[in-house]
Amino acid sequence: MLIMNEQIKASEVLLTGINGEDLGVVSREEALRMAKEYGVSLVCTSLMSSPPPCKLVGRSDAKRELSQQKRGERLQDQPAKEKELRLSANIEEHDYDTKRRQAEKLLAAGNPVLLVVRLKGKQEQVPAKELLERLAIDLKPVGTKATGIQVSGKQATVRINPVG
Repeated sequence: MLIMNEQIKASEVLLTGINGEDLGVVSREEALRMAKEYGVSLVCTSLMSSPPPCKLVGRSDAKRELSQQKRGERLQDQPAKEKELRLSANIEEHDYDTKRRQAEKLLAAGNPVLLVVRLKGKQEQVPAKELLERLAIDLKPVGTKATGIQVSGKQATVRINPVG
């Protein structure tokens, strides 16, 4: 959480100036007076040390930093969304490589991937299983199989979870 201006409760702060210059340990009141004088905000960068390190930051920069921090927290709270990639059983090598790269990118971003092969007839079941098995092996460095290959009716699927 970003603590700014009057929210800072410490009696002394380790102050950094607008241009990154070290201003040393000053009283909270002195730091707030300097912030007002320069038309900027006093932002506390960490509460884990005493005195807490603070810096003088332009108001728009402080607000942007706060909104980025809130956005980051919101994104961390959301569960990873499962992404579905559709393939055909008789896929060409170039298309296979494209789908593999897409899956690698999604897994690297922390999203589980559901690989789906649409089946047009019974004769496509074996090639679909082989295709999904090959993809699962190729994706081993970035993902692990969460489910076995499931063939049901008109599709074959396998779910791959990101590693780590």
